[in-house]
Amino acid sequence: MTTDVLDANAVAQYLIDHPQFFEEHAGLLGEVKLSSPLTGRAVSLQERQMEVMRDKYRVLELRLAELTRRAEENHAIANRFHAWNQALLSSKGGAAMARDLVDALRTEFMVPQVTLRLWDLAPEHDGNWFTSGVSSDARLFAASLRAPYCGLNNDFEAVRWLDDPAAVRSTVLMPLALEGKTFGLLVLGAPNDDRFTATMATDFLVHIAATASTALAPLRG
Repeated sequence: MTTDVLDANAVAQYLIDHPQFFEEHAGLLGEVKLSSPLTGRAVSLQERQMEVMRDKYRVLELRLAELTRRAEENHAIANRFHAWNQALLSSKGGAAMARDLVDALRTEFMVPQVTLRLWDLAPEHDGNWFTSGVSSDARLFAASLRAPYCGLNNDFEAVRWLDDPAAVRSTVLMPLALEGKTFGLLVLGAPNDDRFTATMATDFLVHIAATASTALAPLRG
């Protein structure tokens, strides 16, 4: 058995070292028969080579299609992010910024439910909708997040801030922070399990959280 393996290797190495072999013995290309994994029948070396090449092209086409799809998705998200930024720049600021930020996020990114809560704000903002119903546990939870949470709604307190929390199956929770201090939480909710998943990329969510934090910073005490 060892001899057969060595002989086979020697033949393979000979063909590698002498690429002109089949040019000098072109008739062998039609005589050498291989079993096709596609049809199961015996095919010539030339036909088998064509099958291998077609398989490689199919793999490349699938990869290209996937890259194109992702590029189109990223382009669409970038356009939405740009439109959302324009809405923030058009806001009157102050307490109105919170409502404008949430409404534009819901509209531009087509998210069914969006809200936020802020704390440690200037005294004149006490009593606003975006400061109510925040427990100390919610603050600790927000401060513990090192990245946006994406996934199923595990009965988070923050989800209860949404208009219809019972309808939320998946959610995004984005901590709002500046200079290492968390002062809020941005909440997105969807009625389907697969809108926000644990496997989705969070790059744009990180940018949204950072932009929202900067836009809402003037409300801080």
